[in-house]
Amino acid sequence: MKRLVFLLLLLVSSNAADYNGECKYDWPLIPRPHSVSVTEFGAVGDGKTINTVAFQNAIFYLKSFADKGGAQLYVPAGRWLIGCINLTSHLTLFLEKDAIILGSQDYIHWDVVEPLPSYGQGLEVPGRRYRSLISGQNLTDVVITGNNGTIDGQVYSPPDSPYTSGIVPDSSEHVCIENSNISTGYDAVALKSGWDEYGIAFGRPTTNLHIRRVRLQSFSGSGVAFGSEMSGGISNILVEHLHVYNSLVGIELKTAIGRGGYMQDIFVSDVYMENVRQGIEATGQWNSHPDDEFDPDALPVVSDITFRDIVGVNISTAGNFLGIDEMPFTSICLSNVSFSINSDPSLSWLCANVLGSSINVSPEPCPQLLSSSSGASHDCFIFSRPSSRVSDL
Repeated sequence: MKRLVFLLLLLVSSNAADYNGECKYDWPLIPRPHSVSVTEFGAVGDGKTINTVAFQNAIFYLKSFADKGGAQLYVPAGRWLIGCINLTSHLTLFLEKDAIILGSQDYIHWDVVEPLPSYGQGLEVPGRRYRSLISGQNLTDVVITGNNGTIDGQVYSPPDSPYTSGIVPDSSEHVCIENSNISTGYDAVALKSGWDEYGIAFGRPTTNLHIRRVRLQSFSGSGVAFGSEMSGGISNILVEHLHVYNSLVGIELKTAIGRGGYMQDIFVSDVYMENVRQGIEATGQWNSHPDDEFDPDALPVVSDITFRDIVGVNISTAGNFLGIDEMPFTSICLSNVSFSINSDPSLSWLCANVLGSSINVSPEPCPQLLSSSSGASHDCFIFSRPSSRVSDL
């Protein structure tokens, strides 16, 4: 199985997003006043030559234009083999048609670096971690775009390999992800903000983020995932116009006791799913921890989440909503959600420790998500301006 490797970290932003995280509709990207091609730094697009140094030298050169309107790194048609590279602020990485960035399959080309301060250790094992193919830390005004170019991590692994994620905005603000095809082993897009006590201490949320017009495939994970590492908080997220196919879960929110933080003000709409085992999941039982020092009293808040205009075909289970005993999930709203179930419809929903409301949902959701049973208000969070709430979706 092939996956794309792509990681954006810590205050990564794009000039394709405005102040509140929205992608700018049909606005052309502002041209950078300076541009160079990777070929000017000795890169060779033959699919065999390692071009990491050429890419990094080009990026280092373009860094000097950060206070002069930024710059563009142009990748022409070709097969450009690289190890991991670090971007810089005020940079556009532009892939021309038929340009393919290929991740090296030799471990020697992948840097081993210290854990992120908001995680305390590596996700899989204690200690250091491999850097992602394309990454950046403490950056602002970064754009990755092009004319139908491709970033191919060239990772071949079993479908259940952990943490083979696609795009990961982690403790990031004002991010736009749009017009892309992402196929991965694990979560195709994963929003994160730190792990347990380390993420709480770091205290930097992921907020004001817009995902739209994206095709997503995740063999053993989710099309779009929130968490489970979300201790700095995740909020003000707009997800719309997705096609999720051949995946384990469509949309997933995951957290655990000890995380602290919050996931709130999230609006997901206009999603088409096909051949997905589970349409929607929200769970507080994701009990992985960096160490034994997490605070069991640090309870995550999950509230004001809206799922609207979602259609699923050949879905095994509509949804699981499993909150935390001490901190139930609240204000979960479903509106115009329809799943064509390929199993027993009576087993389509599983709910515990959750309160919400629903309208025009098929199969009928569990009692906790029925307004008349839950006692919840019809007021559901909706991503709109100037008001952020609407009655009777």
